[in-house]
Amino acid sequence: MPLSPHRHILPNGLTLIVQENRATPAVSAVISIAAGAVDDPPGREGTAALAARVIDRGSTGLDAAAIADILDARGAALSVSAGRHRLAAACTCLAEDIDEVLVLAARVVITPEFPEHEVVTRRAELVTDLREAEDDPASVAVDRMMAALYEGHPYGRSPHGHVASVERIDAAALRAFHAATFAPAGAAIVLVGDLDAARVVEVVERAFGAWRASARPVLPVPPSPPPGERRLIAVPMMDKAQTDVAYGLTGLARSDPDHDAAWVMNNALGQYAIGGRLGDSIRERQGMAYYVYSRLDATIGAGPLYVRAGVSAANVERTLASIDDEISTVAREGITTRELDESKRYLIGSLPRRLETNAGIAAFLMEAEVFGLGLDYDQVLPGRIAAVTAGDVRAVAARLLDPAHATIVVAGPWAGTAAAGAAS
Repeated sequence: MPLSPHRHILPNGLTLIVQENRATPAVSAVISIAAGAVDDPPGREGTAALAARVIDRGSTGLDAAAIADILDARGAALSVSAGRHRLAAACTCLAEDIDEVLVLAARVVITPEFPEHEVVTRRAELVTDLREAEDDPASVAVDRMMAALYEGHPYGRSPHGHVASVERIDAAALRAFHAATFAPAGAAIVLVGDLDAARVVEVVERAFGAWRASARPVLPVPPSPPPGERRLIAVPMMDKAQTDVAYGLTGLARSDPDHDAAWVMNNALGQYAIGGRLGDSIRERQGMAYYVYSRLDATIGAGPLYVRAGVSAANVERTLASIDDEISTVAREGITTRELDESKRYLIGSLPRRLETNAGIAAFLMEAEVFGLGLDYDQVLPGRIAAVTAGDVRAVAARLLDPAHATIVVAGPWAGTAAAGAAS
C-alpha cells in the first residue's frame, strides 16, 4: 500500500511529516536539524559529532539521569547522530507515550545545556574512538582518500574531527555551535505509527511552536574539486595483518538528474559486494579480497563514488589492476542487459523491505524531505528506476568512471610500488 503522509509547516518554519500506521501500537520519530560537520568551526572539526554525543545529557531543569529516567519509564531510547549536513535524533516508543517523548525531545533539541562534566566525559570517549580509528587501516584509508580527493573542500574534513581538534572543543564551543546552527527553519520531524495526524500537529505545535531561534544562513556546498591526476598514497602500517584499499572518484549530488542511472550502475559494479562485478572478479574468481564493494555517496553536494577492498599485501597491485579494469570496462561499454535488468529489479524490489517498519518508513520520508524528493517518492521511485536505460548507464559511467583520475589510498603492511600507481 502506498504511503500517504501528511505534511505541515509550523509558523516558525519547522516541517512536520506524519504517516499513520495502525499495524502496531508504537510510533517512530526522527528529528533532523540542518547542522552537521560542514558547519564545524575551523580548528574545531568534530564539533557536530561531539554535540550529538552531549546534546541529550542535560537540558533546562533536567540532568542526564532525569532524561534517561523519563525515557526508561516509557521503554524508549533516544539515539543521536551527526553527519556531514545534518544532526538527527531518533526514538521509538508506545503510541500512548508519544506526547511526553516529543516534549522531552523538544527540550533536548531547543535548550540543551551541554554540562561541562558531560562534555569532558563524552569528549574523552570521542578521542578514544579517534585514536582507535587512527590504528585501523580501513578507517585510515577512507579518511586519507577523502582528504586527498576533496582537498580544500568541506567533504575533505573528517566528520568526526581528529584528536587535536576535538580536544579544543569545550562546552562553550558546543553552545556557540548550537546557537549558530539550530533553528526550526530547515528542521524537520517525521512521525510514523499508531497516531492521528491532526492531533499530532497540535502536540508538536505545543512542544516546538515556541522555538524562535534564527540560525545563520545555510551556505551552498562549494563545487567539488575538478578531477585531478591519478594519485596513489601508501600509508604503511606494518604491524597489521590486512591491507585496506580506498579507491575514490568524484561522484554526484543526490539532486543530479543522472543520480538514478548512477545508482543502477553502482549496483551492478559492486554495491552489494559479491553480487557485483568487483566482487565476482576480485573475491570470487581471483580469491584476492576479504571484502570488496563500491559505494555511491550522493548527498547535498557531489559526494564520492568509491571502491573499498581488504586484501593481503601481496595482492595489492593485482587488486588495483582489477579495479582499474572493471571500472574502465564499465566506463567504456556500460553494463550488460542482464546486469541492467537484475539491478533495476533489485533496487525496485528492495523498496518494500525499506518500508517494513515504522523506523524504516520514518527514515525514508526524512530522506525524501531533506533531498526534496516529494511526499509520493515511494510511488514514483519504482518508475524512475524502471525508466533507466542502458544508454543512461553508459553515459553516467563515462562521466564518472576514469582510473586516470582516481585517488587511491592503501593502508596496511604495504609500502607501495610505482607500477601500482600507473593508470590503466
